[in-house]
Amino acid sequence: MNINVGLMHKAAGQASEVLKSLANPHRLMILCQLIEAERSVGELAAFLDLRSSTVSQHLALLRRDGLVAARRDGQTIWYGIASEPAAKILETLFLLYCTPCADSSNQVTSSGTG
Repeated sequence: MNINVGLMHKAAGQASEVLKSLANPHRLMILCQLIEAERSVGELAAFLDLRSSTVSQHLALLRRDGLVAARRDGQTIWYGIASEPAAKILETLFLLYCTPCADSSNQVTSSGTG
């Protein structure tokens, strides 16, 4: 098996950045909302009970890491999931942690066991 260590190192660095972006409860809650539908900053701020400026900062980081994309419609900017790879990661997280009836026995504990 030929493994290109250089490419693997680059991919691991990219994955690490995405995982850092996901390592925040507010950003995860934003992404759980965006999996369901596009949302505006105002909608996300109301849902999270945060200031719009705080939500905008989180969205900027998520955009930088390629998880979220923005689309303007008149004066409103709508945010949604940016790409198919991002959607696949987030759908898995959504199923495990965001669904209202997520069974706690399916969730990974801090010790790494379910």
